Amino acid sequence: MHDPGRRHDAGQPPAAPAAADPPHAPPPPDDTPQLEWFTDVLPGFERRTLPLAPDFEGEVVATLVRRRRDEPLPHDAGVDVLYVHGWTDYFFQTHLADFWEGLGVRFHALDLRKYGRSIRPHHTPGFITRLETYDEDLEAALAQIGHGESDRPTRGLVLMGHSTGGLVLSLWTDRHPGRADALVLNSPWLEFQTRKVGRRVLEPSVRAQAALAPRSQLVNVDLGYYVRAVSSRQDGSWELDPAWHPDEGWRATPAWLAAIFDGHEQVARGLSIDVPVLVLLSARSTPPVRWSEDMHRTDSVLDVEGVARRTMRLGRLVTLARVEGALHDVTLSAPEVRDVVWQEMRRWVRTYAPLRAPEPEPASPTAPVRGWRRWFGRS
Repeated sequence: MHDPGRRHDAGQPPAAPAAADPPHAPPPPDDTPQLEWFTDVLPGFERRTLPLAPDFEGEVVATLVRRRRDEPLPHDAGVDVLYVHGWTDYFFQTHLADFWEGLGVRFHALDLRKYGRSIRPHHTPGFITRLETYDEDLEAALAQIGHGESDRPTRGLVLMGHSTGGLVLSLWTDRHPGRADALVLNSPWLEFQTRKVGRRVLEPSVRAQAALAPRSQLVNVDLGYYVRAVSSRQDGSWELDPAWHPDEGWRATPAWLAAIFDGHEQVARGLSIDVPVLVLLSARSTPPVRWSEDMHRTDSVLDVEGVARRTMRLGRLVTLARVEGALHDVTLSAPEVRDVVWQEMRRWVRTYAPLRAPEPEPASPTAPVRGWRRWFGRS
């Protein structure tokens, strides 16, 4: 079966998708109401469709993905991870699941509404008008893995987000203190590429368009250089589904960009995230104005210096790891760079999200307060 997330060795072309099972085929319609697990497009993984409240475009769903297992993890550390992707993206990084499961952590990934496995023919890809809309997607996923609002979980919860997913999870964690135990951000989109000054220049026209024609398409400035550096169909090593991760992205809508600006402004004013935060960033950026070989070793999507400045506005306990040679998705970097990423993540997780055996449910309705939350969390 076609594997949209497999890395190819040099000189080996990607396998062609089977005609009867295209990788971008939407899930069968009858799996939505049943909340059953079905075979995913990634070999060895399975997916569950999560029905959400319909919006003005009709049916809306999110999709939860996990590895298919007949038995529990051999060394269960009592921790769960929920991963959220970025803009024009979806979950395909099976090696990321391998990393977390190697630590004894249960791994789940979420394709948000109107992305990846959750896109339906009537959808405007990625379209929302408020980032808070994703609260419903996150709550549906967390309820499935035992961390819902009404649950009393005995397992730890680590949230991990890439790019736009990092912005979404940062804002969600700030609004929902006490729900997660740690937050890992992979090149989070915490500030616009032209920084605050650029946002202020663009914002009036974007908001005017958002009010008049929210789903109209803005000029596409994505020339496809990041995908060129990543995709095995071009100069990269990773097999991407072009229907779910198009070479030149989707043309953004003004309502969506206005929502992103709102999120950036909230970060600029300062958040009060009450858990330890790890931010992984490339050491350098390359402006995506023309192709350069440096794009194999730098972030060609975000201004990493602007993002780095914003990380200190997230909370009281933030670790920033700048990785030389890293791409925008640091986990898709060259093997020797990924080794550094894994080393930084492993060291941080063992310090701030201690891997442990599941604890019995406490007799008291008041959960114990972890030491770092007592000293660094909100009152």
